[in-house]
Amino acid sequence: MSVETNSEQWLKGILNIYYNNFEHLMTILGSIIILTAGVVRAQMPLASYPQQRPHFNEIVAKTKTSPADDSILINAPQELGLIFPKDVHLVKLILRDESHEWVDFNFRYSPRKGDDFNWPLPGLKKSDYYTAEWAILEPNDRLIRGSFSFSFGEGAERPSLIRELEEMALRTRNGEDENTRFVTPPRTKIIIDRDPPVIDPPFTIRLDAGNPD
Repeated sequence: MSVETNSEQWLKGILNIYYNNFEHLMTILGSIIILTAGVVRAQMPLASYPQQRPHFNEIVAKTKTSPADDSILINAPQELGLIFPKDVHLVKLILRDESHEWVDFNFRYSPRKGDDFNWPLPGLKKSDYYTAEWAILEPNDRLIRGSFSFSFGEGAERPSLIRELEEMALRTRNGEDENTRFVTPPRTKIIIDRDPPVIDPPFTIRLDAGNPD
């Protein structure tokens, strides 16, 4: 009985030594891990993100036009001009009056990039206002559009005011008020001199066939 007791005491002593050494070892390892993480974090460079491209609204807002948008001129302009905040590919530029009749001023697409464009205009006839529409192509093939309007001559008014009055007249004619708004119905396709298609079922039941005995 005494031999077993001494053996148990000896075993407990060995286990206590190993436990104390293990606890001390784990404390040392924990300190080493914390110190190493701090060094790595101190040496790790801060993440840098590429600067985003300006939003297309900023490009449109910073573009200068000649004539200025919504301007009233004394005489018809002699040229049409665009100044962009950076070099761009100008792929579209048209000029039309309020009835959507185009004005030919020999605009042709050029593959060269630029930020300042000018075109001489022919003699413009009297109209309520004119609108120029342009489009540029970004390097990522994104199309950015913009427009500007102007009017000229005696008794001319701002294009924005004319369009607002036209919209109010249209809403009044359509019986709209503050709580309703007219929505243009979809176009209807009318087919003349053509019978509707006949779709046969996948099988046919013949009722006039004799019944088998």
